[in-house]
Amino acid sequence: MRRLQRRIGYEFHDQDLLERALTHRSLGGRNNERLEFLGDAILGFEVADSLFRSVDDANEGQLSRMRAHLVKRETLAGIARELDLGDILRLGPGELRSGGQTRDSILADAMEAIIAAVYIDGGLDQARELIRRLLGERLAQPSAETERKDPKTRLQEHLQAIGRALPQYEVLEVAGDQHEQTFTVSCAIGLGPDTQGIGPSRRKAEQAAARAMLAQIEAVPQ
Repeated sequence: MRRLQRRIGYEFHDQDLLERALTHRSLGGRNNERLEFLGDAILGFEVADSLFRSVDDANEGQLSRMRAHLVKRETLAGIARELDLGDILRLGPGELRSGGQTRDSILADAMEAIIAAVYIDGGLDQARELIRRLLGERLAQPSAETERKDPKTRLQEHLQAIGRALPQYEVLEVAGDQHEQTFTVSCAIGLGPDTQGIGPSRRKAEQAAARAMLAQIEAVPQ
């Protein structure tokens, strides 16, 4: 725990609070579920505020995708692994046997709980500084990080960020000979008209349809 505090750049006044943030519900008793709930909200606010202030040329849809990427489970789990957080998580015997200390969901939840614990122990400014340290370059250059993602992933993250269902893809037509087929695929999200994409494989056509849907979303005032 001392090593973790050095790595995150914050020393707790209440060490029991940090211990609670590291305690999974599988151990019973006081665990990090409530802290996770609070930490998720603080993380979302700080990332949204930082993006709003630093990315002047992005519209709401683009900002939502950047935020979704920065706060998603995989990003938080990656940070947790950089901190060797799994080594000190407090898990029940069943979770330990099944490798819970390496699972993305448990690691991400613990990171959110730590953010909340810092907020309770040291206040909002300390929690916000912690988030900026943890995200580092990910937060400093969010657009470059996001735009490297393929269109299907970007569309999915955007829809998740606004609480919508995942997109539905449907093959409308397969034309041409077996070795030179062309696929036409539609993309539906339940918001506005469907889009279509054409490509030499189903995957390429889905990417094209997702790219068209992203362009359609960004063209409509939010």
